[in-house]
Amino acid sequence: MRMGADRADAAAGWEAAFSADLAARFDAIVIGRAARDADARSAALDALGARVTSELPLDSDWSTLTEHAGHPVLIVDLTAQATVPVDVLERVDELAAMRAWPLVVAFTPKQLDPVAAICARPNTHLLCAPEVSEWIATLAIAAGGDDAGLSERVGESESARLHRLNAEVARIAEVVARLSRQSEATRRRQDDNRVASFTTATPDYDISAAQVREVIRARRLRDRFFEGGLFEDPAWDMLLDLLGAQLERGQVSVSSLCIAAAVPPTTALRWISKLTDAGLIEREADPFDKRRAFLKLSSQGGHAMQRYVAAVRESKLPFV
Repeated sequence: MRMGADRADAAAGWEAAFSADLAARFDAIVIGRAARDADARSAALDALGARVTSELPLDSDWSTLTEHAGHPVLIVDLTAQATVPVDVLERVDELAAMRAWPLVVAFTPKQLDPVAAICARPNTHLLCAPEVSEWIATLAIAAGGDDAGLSERVGESESARLHRLNAEVARIAEVVARLSRQSEATRRRQDDNRVASFTTATPDYDISAAQVREVIRARRLRDRFFEGGLFEDPAWDMLLDLLGAQLERGQVSVSSLCIAAAVPPTTALRWISKLTDAGLIEREADPFDKRRAFLKLSSQGGHAMQRYVAAVRESKLPFV
């Protein structure tokens, strides 16, 4: 009972913090049920002002959802399942892609690899054993990308205004990102040209997988002496782990990289998406098992890591 009360209190706190920013309700479709109860999910949906238009079991016929009007958030809860129903999840993923609906998938730690292998499209949000705060944050992001099927209780003028505002923000963000990428690419080409002009020797990139693993172990030692949560950015640890695997000619599954990140799985998955979007890592499907995918450094990411190691060696600095 106390856990339910704590969740309700947490939801109330989030609702108070975000109610001023949420101008309209959004629609949600829920497929599947929670392992114990749906308190966290329901509290999050209530706090964000969502309207659940459909709530269906995984084994139901949801062909009618293809005719659903609007742009709802599609939620799939697998936490009550012992295994991942691959065929069902593939159908849900295809439905979300076909209708351009944001997809939120909740699952258990044991289900991480098959879920991550199947649900890898843009605008997909993965939640591993989520608490109410994670539900709220993820649903707010998923619903914020568009009008999210605003219910008829929202006036048409308000809905149109929000849609135009979101579109304009997205357009400006894309312009800024494109200019930043162009500026960074130009700067890097200039730097490379200057290095090529003044450097005759090939930089030293002689490093072993064992040395990379030593760096990772040294970084993990920090957790013994500093309070947890101070070093939560896992991007560099992930890149180091993938560099070590590349040197060992090994393969790294999604769950293995999440463990290497030493952060909660949901956080690790979010960073995997960021690194993938940045072009530093890429997915590779397991040809023998569609429930699993491997991660590796992309050619861009591998080259960047090599250049970093070479620059460190050339400057006679420690590799950290």
